[in-house]
Amino acid sequence: MQISHKIVLTGAAIGASAVAMPATGQTLDVTLALPRLSVAEYHRPYVAIWLEKEGAPARTLSVLYDVDKRNNGGVKWLRDIRMWWRASGRSLALPADGISGATRAPGIHKLSFTAGKGGMPVLTPGKYTLVVEAARESGGREVVRVPLNVTAAGARGSAGGQFELGAVSAVLSR
Repeated sequence: MQISHKIVLTGAAIGASAVAMPATGQTLDVTLALPRLSVAEYHRPYVAIWLEKEGAPARTLSVLYDVDKRNNGGVKWLRDIRMWWRASGRSLALPADGISGATRAPGIHKLSFTAGKGGMPVLTPGKYTLVVEAARESGGREVVRVPLNVTAAGARGSAGGQFELGAVSAVLSR
C-alpha cells in the first residue's frame, strides 16, 4: 500500500503569509557627492552613514576612513565624526566587516546596502532618516539628513549639503 500527500495552497493562504512576513530583498542605494574644495591643504573626509528611526537604536551602514594607517591609526580620528560617534560609533569595533571602507576622492559615489548584510536591517514601513556626516582634517564638518518614508513599495529621498558634502539621495527598492 502506498500513501501520498498533496498540499494545495490557495490564493488567500499565500496572500495572508505574504502580509505577515517582512519583505526581503531590500536594497538601499545611496548617491553621495563629495565636492572638490580649493584649499591649501586638502584631506579626504571621513564619512559615516547611518539610519535612524524614532524609538530604535541608530544603525551604522558605512564608515569611510583611513583604513591603511599604520596600527589602525585612522580609528582614533573617527570621534571627529561627532554625531555618528555619539549615536553608535563608540560602541562599534572597527574595522567592521561590511561596514568599514577607505576614504573617497571628490566626486559622485554610489553605495548600495542590502538588507540583512553588513549593518543594513530590513526596513518595515515607517519614517526613517538617513544621516550622512563628513569631517575633514584641517577642514570642516557637515551633516546631511535625508528623510525616508518607507512604504511597501519602497522609499525615496534627497537633501543637499553646502560645504563638505554635496547632494545626497537615497532609493529603497524591493
